Amino acid sequence: MPLALFALAISAFGIGTTEFIINGLLPELAADFGVTIPTAGLLVSGYALGVAVGGPPLTMLGGRLPRKTMLLALMVLFIAGNLLSALAPSYGVLMVGRVLAAFAHGAYFGVGSVVAADLVAPQKRASAIALMFTGLTLANVAGVPVGTWVGQSLGWRATFWLVVVIGVVGFAGVLALVPRRPRPEGGVLRELATFRSGAVWLALAMTVFGFAPVFAVITFVAPMMTDVGGFSAGAVPVVMALFGVGLVVGNLLGGRLADRAVMPAIYGSVGLLTVLAVVIALVARNQIAFMVVITLFGVAGFATVPPLQTRVLDAAAGAPTLASAANIGAFNVGNAIGSFAAGLTIEAGLGYVAPAWTAGLLGVAGLAVAAVAGFHALRVRTRGQDARFADSCASSHSLTGTP
Repeated sequence: MPLALFALAISAFGIGTTEFIINGLLPELAADFGVTIPTAGLLVSGYALGVAVGGPPLTMLGGRLPRKTMLLALMVLFIAGNLLSALAPSYGVLMVGRVLAAFAHGAYFGVGSVVAADLVAPQKRASAIALMFTGLTLANVAGVPVGTWVGQSLGWRATFWLVVVIGVVGFAGVLALVPRRPRPEGGVLRELATFRSGAVWLALAMTVFGFAPVFAVITFVAPMMTDVGGFSAGAVPVVMALFGVGLVVGNLLGGRLADRAVMPAIYGSVGLLTVLAVVIALVARNQIAFMVVITLFGVAGFATVPPLQTRVLDAAAGAPTLASAANIGAFNVGNAIGSFAAGLTIEAGLGYVAPAWTAGLLGVAGLAVAAVAGFHALRVRTRGQDARFADSCASSHSLTGTP
């Protein structure tokens, strides 16, 4: 794999760290700004909204830039957002900094996926995308725990300064290692034209419902562990670290499987994710079994990412950048749907195991959408073969003079 992919992964590591780090610093932030914990928690929701809403428009605005230039500009925006967060004198300014960083997040992974795929041979595209996303998964294993420790020891602002440093290193890596390529042809209109394709919308829907089970479970995994499984509060970070290791393994495995066959990789990963969600509900009271299954759930969860991202690139072939950024937004829409649906089941009094059953139902919906997408792709491919056969026959008749 080219060194440029590691430069992309470093930036992804910084972006992943700043996305998830707030969860571990909510008490410090709430105390510093004099707000409640739920109000501080809106910094998480605001970031997710920024990713989903800001990524595609920002990608459109930079559509006429060479992709390397676009990546560098996005890293500057990311650094600026975290710098503003580190210096924020008020809660509102911190929220602005978070949203700025989120805008960079949505567009960076969209553009970065296209760049990563272009750096390697066609049969290795999914593995290249997976390598870039490894930075995001490693953020859960290393970046978030270290950032949380720094924030608790030196103050939450120190964590954002650390992320700024990581962002500068990522910028330098992209500047030095990512090759310059001609800017994309066709501009914004060509990118927008890809959304006329039903295959693109089906790919985005697969992402929403195929990934939603992950956040349906993980959002409420702590109370599930302590109130149902009898875990101590101190065991939660350990189990989340196991989940993070599963994410790393699943991401790399998903890339390899998608390089062989994209749609079967989607069927298999989403199907396994659905089954494991049900198993979590069944073993929630068995601590050892729960730890094993939640690790496997992490494997299955991020094994979906490379094939889902690759499928969008395939569906939007020729003008993939905006569709790729929209798919990053689709992941975050799936996050929101999963968390919201699982929260409704808890509010309905169904208990803390209910999110796992909710994840299973969302996984079934993801498989249904994938089946429709697969059938649609088969029909398009069959029509193409029939058209080529008809053209061949017409050409043959023309050469032989037969009617």
